[in-house]
Amino acid sequence: MRSKYLISVADLEALQGDARLRVIDASWYLPNEGRDGRAEFLEQRIPGAVYFDIDHIADTTSGLPHTLASAEAFATHVGQLGIAADDILVVYDGAGLFSAPRVAWNLRVMGAQSVRVLDGGMPAWQRAKAAMESGTPKIPVSTRFEVSQRHGVTADRLDVTRHLDEGTAVVVDVRPAARFSGQLEEPRAGVRSGHMPGAINVPFTDLLVSGALAPDDQLHKRFSQAGISADDLVVTSCGSGVTAAIALLALDCIGHEHHALYDGSWSEWGSRSDTAVVSDR
Repeated sequence: MRSKYLISVADLEALQGDARLRVIDASWYLPNEGRDGRAEFLEQRIPGAVYFDIDHIADTTSGLPHTLASAEAFATHVGQLGIAADDILVVYDGAGLFSAPRVAWNLRVMGAQSVRVLDGGMPAWQRAKAAMESGTPKIPVSTRFEVSQRHGVTADRLDVTRHLDEGTAVVVDVRPAARFSGQLEEPRAGVRSGHMPGAINVPFTDLLVSGALAPDDQLHKRFSQAGISADDLVVTSCGSGVTAAIALLALDCIGHEHHALYDGSWSEWGSRSDTAVVSDR
C-alpha cells in the first residue's frame, strides 16, 4: 500500500523527464516558526516544481484557514499551475512530512488519479544531493483539471458532533498532547484550549521518524494502542486541517479504508461558544 501513497527520492529522480510528471511544493508553516514556504520555494526547489499555496487555493469565504476550495475554484487554480487530474503528481514540503499530505489529500479529494508524497520531503532530497533549481520559475502552461470530487472523505462540525454523541466514529485529534489537554494555549487568537469530549489524542509526531512516515509496523502499533481497529470509521482533526492529513496518510499506507478529515478542525470547534470543550487546565 505504501508505494501507492509515498515515493522515495530515488524513485522521483528516476521519473525526472517524464512528460506526465508534475512536482508540487506544498510547504506551509505555522506562524510561530518564522518560515515562509513561498520564499523557500524561490530560494531552492526540486526542478520543475510549482508552488501550491494552501491559503490561496482554499475556500477563502469560510472564515477558517485553508479549508477545501469549491470544485470550480480548485479546478481554476490548479489548472493554472499546469496540473491535470491524470498527471503523475508528487507533493513535497520543506519540513520533511508536514503540509504535503494535506495538499496530496486535496488533490485526491478533487479527483487526481496518481498522487504521492515525497517521503522525507525536501530534507531527504537535500541529503541525497539531488538536483535543485532556484529563482523565479517559468510560468506553467495552463491546463484543465477535471474535477471528480470524492464524497464521504470530509467531515464538518455537525458530522463530528453526531459521531461523538452516537459513538459512530473514532475522532482522532493529532495536535500535541499539551494542546489536546488544554495545558498549552492555542496559537490562534480567540480559540479555546482543550479538546472535544470523546476525542482521543494521537500526536502526528508519533507517526513520524526523522521527518518521514514511520514504518508500517510502528503505525499499526500506535493506532492499536489508541484503540483503533481496521473496521472503525476514523475522523481526524488537528489545529487547522493540515496535520490531520498526516494521520490519514498513515492510515492509507497500512490499508485502513474508512476515514475522513474534519476540515474545520480545532480552528472551528475551539472558536465557537456552542461546542463542548474538555480541558485539564
